[in-house]
Amino acid sequence: MRVRQVLWLSVFFVLFNVNLVLASGHKQKVAIVLASFGTTYPQTLDCILNIQNKIAQTFPKAKVKIAFTSNIIRKIWHKRQNDPVWTKNKRVPKEILYVKGPLATIADLQDEGYKTIIVQPTHVFAGEEFIDLCSYIRGLNSIKTIKPKYMPFKKLVISRPLTGMWGIQHDYHKDLEQVAKALAQDVALAKGKKAALVYMGHGNEFFSTGIYIEFQQVMRRMYPDTKIYVGTVEGFPAFDDVLNALVHGQIKRVVLKPFMIVAGDHARNDMAGDEPGSWKNRLEAKGITVFPVIQGLGENPQIVQLFISHLKDTLKDYHINLY
Repeated sequence: MRVRQVLWLSVFFVLFNVNLVLASGHKQKVAIVLASFGTTYPQTLDCILNIQNKIAQTFPKAKVKIAFTSNIIRKIWHKRQNDPVWTKNKRVPKEILYVKGPLATIADLQDEGYKTIIVQPTHVFAGEEFIDLCSYIRGLNSIKTIKPKYMPFKKLVISRPLTGMWGIQHDYHKDLEQVAKALAQDVALAKGKKAALVYMGHGNEFFSTGIYIEFQQVMRRMYPDTKIYVGTVEGFPAFDDVLNALVHGQIKRVVLKPFMIVAGDHARNDMAGDEPGSWKNRLEAKGITVFPVIQGLGENPQIVQLFISHLKDTLKDYHINLY
């Protein structure tokens, strides 16, 4: 009789503890911070909002918040908070008017009880903005409380940018190939125009931008029948490098597109603007016919799916269940 009672008690405690674990897991609040450089153009917000909506649809159990890493862009939106032109603009959600940086966004979520937070950058490559973001995450994770139960985060992790990052966990060469596959329509457009395809990337002044040249080579191997060139606003390869290559190759027609998530100020002014120094005008000055396309990568459904794929990898890497 006593043996049977002991067995029943053991079963009871096992089931009780399992239920506690399931209950605590069910109550776990998970948030995703979509960290973008940002944009001041309402018509280009659709790129960022599109990524946010698709992520929210894929992970309905998570709260998905937008954060802008650019201090300048945040200040511009904050100045618009009391302007009826912007407050009544249906293309501008309140979340954008009151957009915060990653640190403030994470702090707000933590204050709301979210202790598991994944930061998904929408940066194209692991440059200055991404490295700073990683530093923020490391700093927050260095917080240690006397009692473990008062730690501000259970898990605060960062996912990788579009073209991947250094390290052996996820081969960035495969990320480059996936991005190249997602741009097949751009190649088809250039082919239809009997033109070369030229991308303007943002680049970075203080970190190596060799990833752009590597990406250019991946595109050329994947689409050998199309002339493809990649340049950057900052860093290497610069516009002059692209221009010299086009002239040397006797290219007379180009499709010009931003290799950026949003087609904002750089795309509308530096790339296709009316000023003499724009890429479009400088190309035309060399007798090259230019077909500019003002369209950010965030409008490409396959690019959006790559960010979702990166998120899924991060969830798996850190054993975070959002299903």
